[in-house]
Amino acid sequence: MTGETEELFLAGGCLWGVQEFVRHLPGVVSTEAGRANGSSKDTSGDYDGYAECVRTSFDPRQTSVGRLMDHLFEIIDPYSLNKQGPDEGEKYRTGLYSRDAAHLEAARKHIEAREDAHRIALEVLPLTNYVKSDEEHQDRLTLHPDDKCHIPRELLRKYRRA
Repeated sequence: MTGETEELFLAGGCLWGVQEFVRHLPGVVSTEAGRANGSSKDTSGDYDGYAECVRTSFDPRQTSVGRLMDHLFEIIDPYSLNKQGPDEGEKYRTGLYSRDAAHLEAARKHIEAREDAHRIALEVLPLTNYVKSDEEHQDRLTLHPDDKCHIPRELLRKYRRA
């Protein structure tokens, strides 16, 4: 992070679609596909408890934690535990992770303000470990736009700038 950007880690099921959607959001500076809060330091080996996520650098003068959460809610089923679209399993859980306690507090307050807060399955936790995904997963739907994705195509690129 620099003085100009801040960083969140957003999980919303398969990271290919989440990254493609998030990369086009107003105020987002960069994205990277990865794994949040597993126990490994690399991508080799068996599943280690991680959530597929998108490392999201954003300009806080252009967007906020709350706005980014509202966008995430556009592409996820917020009531579903460990399942988004056809993807099932703990690694497909929804979440917002950060190293910044203020981000976590803002996210919790944002959820609490919703009428359906008691039904929300999205976890809000400190980021304890992050591993960048392998290159074949980076910008996957930008490089291979016809690959499968659980997010409808018109929603996937809703915020794409011409």
